[in-house]
Amino acid sequence: MIGTLAILAPGLLGASLAQAAKSRSLAKRVVVWARRVETRMDAARQPWCDAVFDTPEEAAAEADFIVLCPPVESIVPLAERIAEALKPHAIVTDVGSTKSLICRYAHKAIHGGAVFVGSHPMAGSEKSGMAHATAELFTRRPCFVTPLDDTPEKAVKTVVHFWRELDMEVTTIAPEAHDEIVANISHLPHVLATVLCTHLAEHNQTWAAFSGQGLADTTRIAAGSPPLWRSIVEQNREEILRSITAFENELHQFKSALANENYFEVLHKLELGKRFRDKLQR
Repeated sequence: MIGTLAILAPGLLGASLAQAAKSRSLAKRVVVWARRVETRMDAARQPWCDAVFDTPEEAAAEADFIVLCPPVESIVPLAERIAEALKPHAIVTDVGSTKSLICRYAHKAIHGGAVFVGSHPMAGSEKSGMAHATAELFTRRPCFVTPLDDTPEKAVKTVVHFWRELDMEVTTIAPEAHDEIVANISHLPHVLATVLCTHLAEHNQTWAAFSGQGLADTTRIAAGSPPLWRSIVEQNREEILRSITAFENELHQFKSALANENYFEVLHKLELGKRFRDKLQR
């Protein structure tokens, strides 16, 4: 059991994490810091929160295990801000959906015996904020743990154990490999859903009145926060560009088959797509 778990910047993921840790008795105490006063006041009223602090340094100084949950562009600055306040044995992780830059700079910022180990729990929603938090958000979902080559093995095992205790399916992988994977399975789908919506909006917005559940399902993730996703695509720019290029090639093959009336190839593509979709568990 963790002595004190600190959740810094508890939105949907952070508040859900606090609830899950509390419900599974993973920590004796759960403390939080949030940038906005209103969020701190709301957290103080929650049964999963034992204490709220006005600064991240105060919250981190109390903690044995710290999870950084702000938007991706704020994770490294937050790590740098709390570094001097950490206990010598403290372990710091995060929930950012990009890892290469975060792991490199946060690892450098955390020192004095404390250790940073990157994480990315693949859980969430197009909704945001503590109001939508749930202790079951992480159940049977994938989670990446992304240590650098010189990250202490004991700290890595502690972070892996933490996520597994939340019933997550944990994979340990290099940060660069993580960014390639999520560019294709997470970031590219969001880009495609967004571009499909902008395509339809620019043609005729009244068409939405005639759409069915298929369009709603296909574009659901485009409802995610634009500022949050702007930061994600900026931080994982190179891998997302590569994934877009590969997708363009695949789309061009389908277009060529259709243009050339090669319906055997069209059917082949449709069958390949269905087989992949049928393998998805969620």
